[in-house]
Amino acid sequence: MAQGMSNAAACRIVGVNRKTGHRWRYGRSITNRVGEILTYPSITRPARAVSARFLSEAERITIADGLIHGRSIRALAGELGRAPSTVSREIRRNRDAATEAYHPFRAQRRAAGRRVRPKVRKLAGNAELRAFVQAHLEQRWSPEQISTALPGRFPDRPEMRVVHETIYQALYAQGRGRLGRELVGVLRSGRVHRKRRRRSGERRGRFIAPMVMIDQRPAEVADRLVAGHWEGDLIMGTSNRSAIGTLLERTTRYLVLLHLPNGHGTAPVRAALVAALSAVPAGVRRSLTWDQGIEMGRHDEFTRATNVPVYFCDRASPWQRGTNENTNGLLRQYFPKGTDLRVHTANRLAVVAAALNARPRKALGWETPSRRLDRLLLSTA
Repeated sequence: MAQGMSNAAACRIVGVNRKTGHRWRYGRSITNRVGEILTYPSITRPARAVSARFLSEAERITIADGLIHGRSIRALAGELGRAPSTVSREIRRNRDAATEAYHPFRAQRRAAGRRVRPKVRKLAGNAELRAFVQAHLEQRWSPEQISTALPGRFPDRPEMRVVHETIYQALYAQGRGRLGRELVGVLRSGRVHRKRRRRSGERRGRFIAPMVMIDQRPAEVADRLVAGHWEGDLIMGTSNRSAIGTLLERTTRYLVLLHLPNGHGTAPVRAALVAALSAVPAGVRRSLTWDQGIEMGRHDEFTRATNVPVYFCDRASPWQRGTNENTNGLLRQYFPKGTDLRVHTANRLAVVAAALNARPRKALGWETPSRRLDRLLLSTA
């Protein structure tokens, strides 16, 4: 066959059955009468390893056996750990058109033939489709908008279809569709290189030290009957280059502002938090709730220094620190968005915090946070 002969011709010359030649070429695994699995390896090494996302020959054998025994597609999918649509599509593609029978080894050969590369990319081989995509990219359409518009514009022409992922590949990978590299700049992301996404098994935790999530907080935090449970956050300046830390006590709404003149990285924020909570009485240092901002990367060091546990909100859930978020809105009267927050001194922050702590609050029965905190400290003393 390396000399150009067909499988049948090569088998005739060697003197073996044509099916034997197929087994020699592709290999085979069978189970004998005593239950032993016998494997015949392929005499030809595949050009490249096949991704695990494709069905293997062993999985196709399992599908064929299951169909013989009358098992449902969903049951087969559950056994293989595949989606039911994957098993259904495999049977529909590779069963015999005349007998409706599914032959696993024939299906394996058909699948291998469909994976043969190189193939002409859809955008590279269809000039009209490529021109349509390119024209709409220049009009600032997204690839998904273009893909969705094609069936309506060409309802009776199935060749004028393309998924948005194909357009992205043609933009980001040279030679995959011959779309101009300069068109990458018209995408909303503006990236000239694709951002790699970690798969679920590769994703790492937000911090080195494990987080304790908000659902593990003591019940007394939600009741607001015991003082000492704080919520924290950062309000950001222009271009996120400056920040002010905010600490709010949940029961009394008492506010403490953190001066961060040396940036809002993990070390400055940890130091500011330790200094701020070390200055308040021990009776009102019970817990701290924060979002998953990277500035809390040293939360474990803060806890060791103050003996105050840190609880983290769920991702994109600012309502879990609603009191703190509301106070941040009040602070924007003093520190407007889009300004440089580094111009404010520690004294200025203390003045602003004192002003808010002296405002009567409806949630406190029109009592001020300062007064409410003083009363709680006196009652505990």
